[in-house]
Amino acid sequence: MEFLKRNDNLLSYELKKWDQGVSFVVGVDEVGRGPLAGPVVAAAVCFPCGSQIPKVDDSKKLTDKMREKLYDMILAVPGVKYGIAELSAQDVDEFNILKSTHMAMAKAVAMIPEAEFALIDGLPVPGFSLSSEAIVKGDSKSASIAAASILAKVYRDRLMVGYSEKYPGYGFESHKGYGTKKHIAALNELGVCEIHRRSFAPVRDVLEPPPEQSEFSF
Repeated sequence: MEFLKRNDNLLSYELKKWDQGVSFVVGVDEVGRGPLAGPVVAAAVCFPCGSQIPKVDDSKKLTDKMREKLYDMILAVPGVKYGIAELSAQDVDEFNILKSTHMAMAKAVAMIPEAEFALIDGLPVPGFSLSSEAIVKGDSKSASIAAASILAKVYRDRLMVGYSEKYPGYGFESHKGYGTKKHIAALNELGVCEIHRRSFAPVRDVLEPPPEQSEFSF
């Protein structure tokens, strides 16, 4: 496995802060905004300045095998600090998905007490607990964010595989809760289970089917 060089573009945001004297720069990303079932998961990763960092990338561009390998390599970096937090489907229903995502991010960062500055994937997070910079498509621009995306993805995928054993028949082990044809078919056949997000339309429609349209004859 390759490692990033100091002049790699993926380290440009981290280097900028390190050169300003900020030692603990944390990358933050989430996974699981779109699924109909399961938690939203956020991760935060802080690499020590000058450490040997695996050649990470946006988790969506990696295979399952590559993500699993990088997951272990990220955690094996000497001195690395990280946090992984989840908010359940019930939390998503109560707070909405955007707020739940922001809450998960804040919880993940709070697991790194030394954190001084956060690089956040996507749009700015209002009222974030730490000074931060939002980076659109940050998981392909920042090593710390990319690493966070990998930790969050692997962690959530493992959770969903576990849920597939507790709630068989839905196919959580393959689609991870996303609204695939297989998932929708299982939802209509088996009904809603405990980890479904009841506020999401396809699930809500199973709980509260819309009234049938009247049939008119001409």
